[in-house]
Amino acid sequence: MEYNVNNLLLNHQSDNTIRIHATLIGSRIDAKPFRADETLAINPLTIAVPDNGCVVLFRYVVVFFGMTMAQENQFLQRLLPLTHEPRNRPDEESLHLRIDPNQLEGADADGSLWLHDTSIQRLQLVAEMLARSAVLSDDEGRITKTFEKIEPLAQNLSKKGRVGQPKQVLLTYIGDSLLSQQRMVGRAEVADKPDLLWERPELEGLYLRLEDEFELRERHLALERKLQVISNTAETLLDLLQTQQSHRVEWYITILIVVEIGLTLYELFFKGH
Repeated sequence: MEYNVNNLLLNHQSDNTIRIHATLIGSRIDAKPFRADETLAINPLTIAVPDNGCVVLFRYVVVFFGMTMAQENQFLQRLLPLTHEPRNRPDEESLHLRIDPNQLEGADADGSLWLHDTSIQRLQLVAEMLARSAVLSDDEGRITKTFEKIEPLAQNLSKKGRVGQPKQVLLTYIGDSLLSQQRMVGRAEVADKPDLLWERPELEGLYLRLEDEFELRERHLALERKLQVISNTAETLLDLLQTQQSHRVEWYITILIVVEIGLTLYELFFKGH
């Protein structure tokens, strides 16, 4: 039997508006301890919250439907022992959901999201897209910081012809870039359709509109380009630095050879007579 949470959600909203709030709370959420009688659906795991709404859990993100801030905080306290590397300042995304079977599903000019109903599959799809947006926001913040650090190095090379940073710093930037690429591949599979569309293909139109609304594909591509610039810049500067060091060593060797030859000639021509 399909579970519908209209009553749970709308009973607590005076204007038939449902608050949706997604927060990235850590590097991984362990959802195993949740009881079977709390579970509305899986893949993604959807938990019933008595008289309040529901919660959808992902590996890094929790998405709340129809809950107050106090109720959300109470649930987050329950999740805290199950969260690996919890965030002090979680990345967050939020919007307001309205229900109307005659309205085109998707976001309107006011930023509200319209759905025909609050079936579990629709809520799961909305939750997944909002969770992806939260993950991308986290990636954007981290990658932008690295990008801002690498840009002055390229400017310094252009103006002064010098790298301006030690080898260890450049290796750190390359490592940050590789780690960010790994996280993006493992965390936000933005280009992939959600699994539930295989069972509910009629929701693909809603999926495409949400993808466009959150600009998921464009943001993902922009991050990939930034990562490529960071990686290429750091590797180029590192190569230049190593080349400079290699030339310096070659000069040291040349000087030592010249000195050695000079000493040998001195001994032959002066000490020998």
